[in-house]
Amino acid sequence: MPSRSREKRETVDLQTAYRDAGCGQLDASWVEREVNVSGWVHRRRDLGGLFFVDLRDRTGILQLSFGPEWSDQTAIDLVEQLNPEDVIRATGIVCQRPDPNLEMLTGEVELQVKTVERLAVSDPLPILVYQPPDEDLPSEELRLRHRVLDLRRPEMQHNLRMRHLATSATRASLAEQGFVEIETPMLTRQTPEGARDYLVPSRTHNRQFYALPQSPQLYKQLLICGGFDRYFQIAKCLRDEDLRADRQPEFTQIDVEMAFVDQDDVFKVAETMLQRIWHDSLGSSVSTPFERLPHAEALERFGTDKPDLRISWELDDFTHTLTDIGFGIFDAAVAADGRVRGMVVKGGAVLSRSRIDHYDELAQEVGAKGVIWLKRAESGWSGPLAKVVGEETSAELESAHGVKEGDLVFLVAGHDEETAPALDVIRRRVARELDAIDENQDRWLWITEFPLFHKDPETGLPVHAQHAFTMPVDPDPKRIHEDPFSVTALAYDIVYNGMEFASGSIRCHFPEVQRAILAATGLSDEEIEARFGFLLEAFRYGVPPHGGFAVGLDRLIAVMVGSSSIRDVIAFPKTAAARGLLEQSPSEVDPAELAELGISLD
Repeated sequence: MPSRSREKRETVDLQTAYRDAGCGQLDASWVEREVNVSGWVHRRRDLGGLFFVDLRDRTGILQLSFGPEWSDQTAIDLVEQLNPEDVIRATGIVCQRPDPNLEMLTGEVELQVKTVERLAVSDPLPILVYQPPDEDLPSEELRLRHRVLDLRRPEMQHNLRMRHLATSATRASLAEQGFVEIETPMLTRQTPEGARDYLVPSRTHNRQFYALPQSPQLYKQLLICGGFDRYFQIAKCLRDEDLRADRQPEFTQIDVEMAFVDQDDVFKVAETMLQRIWHDSLGSSVSTPFERLPHAEALERFGTDKPDLRISWELDDFTHTLTDIGFGIFDAAVAADGRVRGMVVKGGAVLSRSRIDHYDELAQEVGAKGVIWLKRAESGWSGPLAKVVGEETSAELESAHGVKEGDLVFLVAGHDEETAPALDVIRRRVARELDAIDENQDRWLWITEFPLFHKDPETGLPVHAQHAFTMPVDPDPKRIHEDPFSVTALAYDIVYNGMEFASGSIRCHFPEVQRAILAATGLSDEEIEARFGFLLEAFRYGVPPHGGFAVGLDRLIAVMVGSSSIRDVIAFPKTAAARGLLEQSPSEVDPAELAELGISLD
């Protein structure tokens, strides 16, 4: 979690009938003034006749002091009865603290309370809001079950405030660049976007269903057709998919689309927007333009299309060096049209055999057969390969691959789809354990030139690498039909320190090419017309070249606040099992309501 020192003092006027200012707004300029403040009792301390209460609201925490010299007896009597999370209003004089606490926004001052009023009484707490520094947080399940209390924690207040700052900066940046914020429907029809739809039955149209949007993709393209050449939306999206730690059934994305643009135009808009978000939310800068790396090159150099460029090691092809030297595993892999790929970990020889065995397990978990390792020490080579590394091979390892004394080489043999994920996960894990990630820099990257299709491992049919509405570099319907896997797309991702932040593309605006793209995945003409006829019809009436991108807002904010979970930046998230523990959703529905919808569970 970020340090509280990152908090900024709110300057907005919060004066109401219950307070003259927020707790976190008081500073030395308020000294000797009588003020009213209101909030929750964060914690209470009894120092034998003197009482101190930390009062908390959204702006911060203020120390209240109670003593017989300045507090009336009613206030003294009440403070002894206060519970954590009671809501109170206190009136008193702002004074300089004799022992300033520079870790607090209000650490220079305190309120010497004259009178106090309890506005609401709290029951005993199922989880604590004030968390002592040496104690762990309650389990996430408990926090989500009692989310209202969890939201009161200063850390959660900070996270959601950061979310607000980021969305405000987004709106400001895009508005300055000529974009118009437009809402698109939440009730729509099914479209294939890579995940299952959430379906909503229609009461007025029996046996028919709406689908909740996985993204605003089609509507934003229709807006471009409708003449709104710069659209954006802070869009809620819903996908009924298997969940992971960084996924939610409902999530938010910054959705952007624009007309009369090429790829460079889109990149400029996105970079300008992210610069503004970082500046307004974190007070830091983002260097532009971002680096660019073609998809195929990223896979070759790093084994992933989400490389962390803060790690200096890159993958290398050891096939020529390490085949036909008497090591059967490598020879067999190459004979089966595979390769021997690996990386040189500078200074990695310090890793123990037990740690190396752990990396072997990691590699197997992601589909590789295992990892072979080789260490270079002053005394020579060690590892499973050492006995077959002769003078010639040793010299080539040093000259062609840069292996020096003290280095460790990890090697994986097989087809690229097996070796790349294994080497990627090892690269990241070893870098963390060897403290080889430069945390003082941010590396922003555009991944470009994605393939238009991937091959479905079960059917062998093409499936969209991103989505169905991406423009091919070569918009030739015949080529799409005859050789779909050779087609490159005008698609791109933003990667930040090894994490995908955004995806986008230049869209296909040629009706005949769009039909060919849809048909390549096995859709019939009738299915294309039924599902996408409304889009293709719009294209018949003059549609400009257009493109856009979408940024995953939840992941963006999680990175900005230093959280490993997007649930920490969503007010009311679901669990990994897609349940809302606070409100106990999903829930059963009255059979009479189901009958009205024409639905039977029998």
